[in-house]
Amino acid sequence: MRCYLHAYLLCTVLTFFSLLYVYSQLASTLEDRGRWAGRTAGRSSHDAGHALRKRPGLSGLRSPEGTQSRCKSLSVSYWNPYWRLPADDVCGVHCLLESPLGEKSSSATNQPKDERSHLAVVACGPRLEETLTMLKSAVLFSNKPLHFYIFAEDELHGSFRKALEMWPVTIQAKFTFSIYPIMFPEENASEWKKLFKPCASQRLFLPLLLKQVDSLLYVDTDILFLRPVEDIWGLLSQFNGSQLAAMAPEHEEPRIGWYNRFARHPYYGKTGVNSGVMLMNMTRIRQKFFKNDMTAVALQWEEILMPLLQKYKLNITWGDQDLLNIIFHHNPESLYMFPCQWNYRPDHCIYGSNCQQAEEEGVFILHGNRGVYHNDKQPAFRAVYEAIKQHSFGEDMEVSLLQPLEAALQRTAHTYCGRSSHLFTRRLKESIRSV
Repeated sequence: MRCYLHAYLLCTVLTFFSLLYVYSQLASTLEDRGRWAGRTAGRSSHDAGHALRKRPGLSGLRSPEGTQSRCKSLSVSYWNPYWRLPADDVCGVHCLLESPLGEKSSSATNQPKDERSHLAVVACGPRLEETLTMLKSAVLFSNKPLHFYIFAEDELHGSFRKALEMWPVTIQAKFTFSIYPIMFPEENASEWKKLFKPCASQRLFLPLLLKQVDSLLYVDTDILFLRPVEDIWGLLSQFNGSQLAAMAPEHEEPRIGWYNRFARHPYYGKTGVNSGVMLMNMTRIRQKFFKNDMTAVALQWEEILMPLLQKYKLNITWGDQDLLNIIFHHNPESLYMFPCQWNYRPDHCIYGSNCQQAEEEGVFILHGNRGVYHNDKQPAFRAVYEAIKQHSFGEDMEVSLLQPLEAALQRTAHTYCGRSSHLFTRRLKESIRSV
């Protein structure tokens, strides 16, 4: 009996010190009671009016008994995640499901399978025209329906709605859309919003805000689709049982790689990943417990973000992309890597072509980062942007888009990217002819 008592006391002491260590590592977040900063999303008349998700969606993600009574408004706060039990007077992030922002899923179980590709973008500042051009490229070349999730600053909502509703009826029939405000945990909203580019880190919270959505393609505003959206959407079917997101490498050539030469934090693989095009199975993201370097306890998505920012905010350069690199460094089995032609940036041609897959098959998605659509640093990239922006719906795309673009690209041959510009139109020609 005495031995048993000694063993029990020893176990208790070890447990106490273990918990004390975890507390010391995460002390800045254990008392966090931040709220989501934002308003209820504005709904467009184009919204389909039902839960926008694919099976399995919310399977296994129901709120605990008694939670609903504490979820009477959109005002949502983080409960202390590390002890796994919410405080009596606090509503967890999962309560967004029961808030006005969450789509009700009870009526969705008997609905037919959603065949749409779900595309999300975050727009802040002077990004209206650039975002509309991106959405235009998605609609022009896709043969299957789309739904757009547009997260934007309040003053942009009316402009987005007006512009999209002015598109021809035949084009509007190809897509639906929802417009949402920018929303971050209230206590740290300004810090999240200013991380790297304005509002860019909003993408980290999409699995928590769009709980009714099973899978999602996030893209930056400076993306142009040269191939139907449903083609990259189809990569979801190639995920194995552990993969929950897909991105392209930051670099194919380590000698010019940024992460492997300059990063002061962990990153994925040999050269890191670029998050400008990110395909997500958000159901899996919400369900997974992620390994990390902050505690031996695996953390869920809503639990890991703030501690990660607090630990690395003095060491990161590219904001939320760096945080994603850290997460997938510790969970490499969770990431599906698609090749560089799905996220083709000036880095792939600025010193000569270094995207082998694009050399073989052409560019599928063009990413004009560093503002190259709006300056003269990369005229080949700007030529593609201007051609799509200036094309009028209903006109023959071979005549009004492709031919002017090819002529403009010929004038960029004095640049390295201009010499590779035939890769920009190789797949585009097929996309135009298949619509």
